[in-house]
Order: sequence, then structure tokens, then C-alpha cells
Amino acid sequence: MVEVQVENVRKTYGEVEALKGVCLGFKSGRLTAILGPSGCGKTTLLRSIAGFIEVDAGRILFDGEEVTGLPPQRRGTAMVFQNYALWPHMTIFENVAYGLRLQKVPATEIRRRVLKVLALVEIGNLADVESRKPSALSGGQQQRVALARALVVEPKVLLMDEPLSNLDAKVRQRLRGELRRLQKQVGITAIYVTHDQEEALALADTVVLMDQGTIVQTGTPQEIYLKPTTAFVAEFLGVSNQLEGEAADGKLVVAGQAIPYAGAARGRVAVIFRASDIQMQEPSAPPRAGTVALNGVLEESLFLGAHYRHYIRLGDVVVMADSPEQRPAGPVRLVLPAEKVQVYG
Repeated sequence: MVEVQVENVRKTYGEVEALKGVCLGFKSGRLTAILGPSGCGKTTLLRSIAGFIEVDAGRILFDGEEVTGLPPQRRGTAMVFQNYALWPHMTIFENVAYGLRLQKVPATEIRRRVLKVLALVEIGNLADVESRKPSALSGGQQQRVALARALVVEPKVLLMDEPLSNLDAKVRQRLRGELRRLQKQVGITAIYVTHDQEEALALADTVVLMDQGTIVQTGTPQEIYLKPTTAFVAEFLGVSNQLEGEAADGKLVVAGQAIPYAGAARGRVAVIFRASDIQMQEPSAPPRAGTVALNGVLEESLFLGAHYRHYIRLGDVVVMADSPEQRPAGPVRLVLPAEKVQVYG
């Protein structure tokens, strides 16, 4: 198991600074998810660690040994790509064995390791699968083959670039759990890039959130979700509402309504609260201790399967609220625990 260290890494494409002095550590034997919007630099960072991209400045170290100038094949990493990247003319066995043949591993050892890793990723009936071509497999099976091909060479670090994004929702959810199980079973250091926050929170030991080439926040899934340090993090994670407000002593004015406020911020602020934290009541319902309330008009409700998403107008803005039951359109009171209202200066 290898610890990866990124020290002040910079990468520029023309006038675009993709990585702005990134400093980050990846713990040995843990799965770290790099999360962020499109164009934030997460894939550039992953490919820099792999050696596919030459960085402009900074260092990359594996267990304290610098690998910044080494080509990909000498770093001991393996990459699982979004599009599987399987050889269409080769059988499944030959696809998985390809890296071992390049390493000139003896044929008997190749067969042993290929069958072992195919069983590990639970590809199915090995006697049937190993002789097939990739086109004969489902997307989920092809991604298992791509994962097996990466693991069979016994890399120091496993790198995954949105490996589940091409799969349908049910297969993606099932493979998340299997990826997590497999990473723990093998004990490999893994770095997983995704734009899917649910995927990052479900899979990772550590989540790294990036924006515009910088690290915004790092922590456990629970820390980064429950204790966001900036308005960007709070708004990015979860289904969130962000409104402008004005904070003064003892009150916060948002959407033209004043609610109690005991925080330290003053002046113009960003007010953020999640759709899942809102409860809806009749406008005449009495206030409850420890909560804040905003009055609005429910305009539309969408059924999402496990819950309804309601769209409520508060003055000039529309916010979202989730609840298990449908509600009729009309006046409504939104009630939130006071500690769930996040205010950023």
C-alpha cells in the first residue's frame, strides 16, 4: 500500500490555469474521491498522478519517492476509464492478460492471475466469459473487465476516472457497493474522480472537493456534508437553496422576511439551506422553539419516486423542499431547524 503526496502542483493550458498549486495527500490503503463540477481540475489532477500529463511545477511522490518525471509505465499505477477502453478484437481473457504479457510474465502465471482477478470482480461464469469478446458483455460486465485488467498487474495505486458514469442507474448503484468491497478486500490505495456527489459520499473514506483548480475542502463524507466550510461547498452538496440575505444584530432578512439570527456575519450574506431539511406547515401554524419560518406559495410539485419535490415561491425567488407526501398548491410555511440555516459572509 502506497501513500501519495501532491505538493504545489500547477498545470496551465494556454491562459487556463487547470491546477493552481494543489497540495494534497492520499492515505495508504484508503479510497479518496475527488469531487467537483466540470472543469474544476479533478481529471487533470488524476492524470497528473498517473503520468499522462506533464505538470508545469510541483512534485508528486509515492511513499516519499518522487515520481514527477517518470513515465506512466514506471509509476506502478493502473487506470480505469469511463469508456472501459477494452480491445474489441481481443477476448476477455486476452484483455485482462494484456498488461501481464507486456511484463513478460510466464503463461501459467498469467492464467492463474487472470482467472483469480476475474473471480474477484465477480464477472460470472468464468468458463463462459473468458472466451467472449467485449461486445458480447453488458456495460456492467465490461466495466468489471476493465477493473480486472487494472488490478491484475498489482498496481501500487488504482486510479479511476468516472468509471461508472456510462452505466444505467441500477447497475451503477450496485457496482458502487462492489467497488467499495473490492477496494477494502484488496487494500489498495485508490483515487476516484467523479462529478456525482452521491457516488463520492457512498464510496470514499475521504472526499476532496475541488473548484477552479483549487482544493476547497477535504474531509470524511460526513464532515464535508454536515460541516461545509464555504458557501460553494454548502450549495454544491445536497439539493440546496441559496438566497441572498442581509444580516444584522439579532435578525436575518431573506426573501423580504426577517428571521432570528445569532451568527457573527454582518451585511450582505449568502443564505443556504437544503431541501431535505425543510418541513411544510399551514401558514397559521404556531412557531416551534429552535426553528425559523418563511412564508411562501407552493407553485408546483414533482413526484420523484421516494419523495415529492415542491417548488415554493418566496418573493422573487423559488426554493425547493422535499417531503414524502404531496401537498396542494397555495400558501405554505417553510420551517427549518435554526442550525440548518447556513450563513456565509
